[in-house]
Amino acid sequence: MYYGSEYINQYVAKLLKKLHVEFTKSRSRQTNDNALAESKNASIVRKMLGYQHIPQKWATELNEFNLKFIFPYINFHRPCFFPEFITDHKGKQRKKYSAKNMRTPFDKLKSTPDAEKYLKPNMTFEILDNVAMEMSDNEAAEWLQKERQKLFDQIFEPDRNIA
Repeated sequence: MYYGSEYINQYVAKLLKKLHVEFTKSRSRQTNDNALAESKNASIVRKMLGYQHIPQKWATELNEFNLKFIFPYINFHRPCFFPEFITDHKGKQRKKYSAKNMRTPFDKLKSTPDAEKYLKPNMTFEILDNVAMEMSDNEAAEWLQKERQKLFDQIFEPDRNIA
């Protein structure tokens, strides 16, 4: 009845309609929608940082942590499955995930045609290869965990002293 989804709070939908607010939903694999990317980002961040509430005053430190540790780890050391799209006899596309399509986002970028045009000015694959080879995947994972523990000790230490 309201915008075609049982997951939308019906009271909120009525209020939005009353206020003439257009309600939109993101859908994966639809033009101008970003649900798949956002859900992937959220799941990665939650896997790395957990579900515990982190006060807003730590936002700057958290952003620095993401830039310095999580993003390099994800882009250069964490393998992902990339889908292969198969079209059936009815024209419907299906995704197939196979081991041959498992690689890091950096490796996937390098494998795309004309990949150099997607790099920022003054950035080369030689520079990025050096970043990727600074440490092994296991060393990068250990480094990320140690730095995450330091950050959490800093954030949650005051809470331990109260109890």
